[in-house]
Amino acid sequence: MRDCHVARACAERQRSAPRTDISVVKVRRCQINNPLISAIAGIALLFAGYFLRKYLAEQKIGRAEKKSRQILKETHSQADSIRKEAHLEAKELLLKLRTDFEAETKERRKELHSSERRLNQRERNLDRKVDILEKQEALLSTRTREIAKNEEEGKRRKEELTALIEEEKRSLERAAGLSREQAKQALFARFTEEVRRESANLVSRIIEEAKETGEKKAREIITSAIQRCSADQVVESSVSVVSLPDEMKGRVIGREGRNIRAFEAATGVDLIVDDTPEAVTLSSFNIYRREVAKIALEKLIADGRIHPGRIEEIVEKSEKGMEKTIDEVGKQTIFELGITMVHPEMVRLLGRLKYRTSYGQNVLVHSREVAYLAALMAAELKLDERLAKRAGLLHDIGKAVDIEQEGTHPQIGAKVASRYNESPVIINAIAGHHGDVEATNPITPLIAAADSISATRPGARRETLEGYIKRLEKLENIAASFKGVSQAYAISAGREIRVIVKPEEISDSEATVLTRDITKKIEEGLEYPGQVKVTVIREVRTVDYAK
Repeated sequence: MRDCHVARACAERQRSAPRTDISVVKVRRCQINNPLISAIAGIALLFAGYFLRKYLAEQKIGRAEKKSRQILKETHSQADSIRKEAHLEAKELLLKLRTDFEAETKERRKELHSSERRLNQRERNLDRKVDILEKQEALLSTRTREIAKNEEEGKRRKEELTALIEEEKRSLERAAGLSREQAKQALFARFTEEVRRESANLVSRIIEEAKETGEKKAREIITSAIQRCSADQVVESSVSVVSLPDEMKGRVIGREGRNIRAFEAATGVDLIVDDTPEAVTLSSFNIYRREVAKIALEKLIADGRIHPGRIEEIVEKSEKGMEKTIDEVGKQTIFELGITMVHPEMVRLLGRLKYRTSYGQNVLVHSREVAYLAALMAAELKLDERLAKRAGLLHDIGKAVDIEQEGTHPQIGAKVASRYNESPVIINAIAGHHGDVEATNPITPLIAAADSISATRPGARRETLEGYIKRLEKLENIAASFKGVSQAYAISAGREIRVIVKPEEISDSEATVLTRDITKKIEEGLEYPGQVKVTVIREVRTVDYAK
């Protein structure tokens, strides 16, 4: 009994002692002599440790369940918040989609209105053409009646001539010294001369009428094409302005101007720093170099590191980037015009035309307009519109490489087109759009006409006042240098010159020759946009007074 009490006391001490691992619990040594009691005490200790562990585990499980319920509650709360946010975002997206749809609907409505206006304009043009055709039909019927009347008159005169010939035969037979053969020859010569004179008058009248009708029809076609192709004309400037952030102008200049000198040497463009706040000016007549310089300067400003070595590096990268831009411009141009099967090198040359000007007119813009005008006129004349549009776009392709090669731009362009397997019609149109080569197809004169229209439209090209005045003076001096010229006046902004000659020195036939001589000398000795019309006036006045 005493041993049982001792074991129970030890177990109670163990329960009341601080929590420790069962394996290290030290039980105060008890004086137990009986081995059975010791074993029972050990088993009791094991059960006590087991229940202690189980209690501790239940405590941990309870805390874990409580924590999981808390986490689950927080998760539900976050899910509700996310669901609300998603609902708000869905509402915002729906509102945005509705706004975009309304904007798109408005734009479509605007496009429909524009298409309706264009259709109405085309309908009016068709009505006008129908009126013209009706007038031409009436003119043709009138002409037919006149021809029938002329035929009747010819038959009557032929009968009269036959009677006259018979009478003359009898007269000649009665005349002394004339044989029958001689009389026949005399009558034949007289009859031939009369017929030749009447035929010449008739042919001259028909030719004049055909010229008037043809010129009228040509004016109508050209006017219609110009009205339908209302492209804006923009004269290229020789300067570009680059904006600068605050306190950046000094870094662009560099110590003692070394950055400016390095930039100008690398780009070939003048960098002008004036009193304009937060801006510098790039000046060059070469648009390509000026664009490279502008891109390089903007990159330098964005980077902030401006020194000679960095300038050369950025300029080189900008030039490589410009090559990609040129390719993209060429591809975009042929895509917008609907032209296919163009050699990649031709596409690249078209892109280079964006950075080429002629009298201040951008060559690529000019080529696009020529393409549109040529296609419209070809449609009026029932010709191949696509071929005319292709020829119009490529007619100045030689200007992309005329600095690198010798020859005029039509000659260079024809060689380039031939090298890249363009059709003979395209090659002839390129070579002959300035009249250097004889036209072998109807497309070539269309391209020449469209080129003149685009080049001579108001605002299309820029010319300095000094150069303009010198050109007019030189034009008048060329005309006045010929013998028999009294006065010469350049009018219509230098596109026409009127020459008054002395009637006692220049005859009518000589006036025609003089017109051609003046034209040739102007072509050889003067540079001018478009064409120059030469008009020679010979006037004879006779005055008398009745007293």
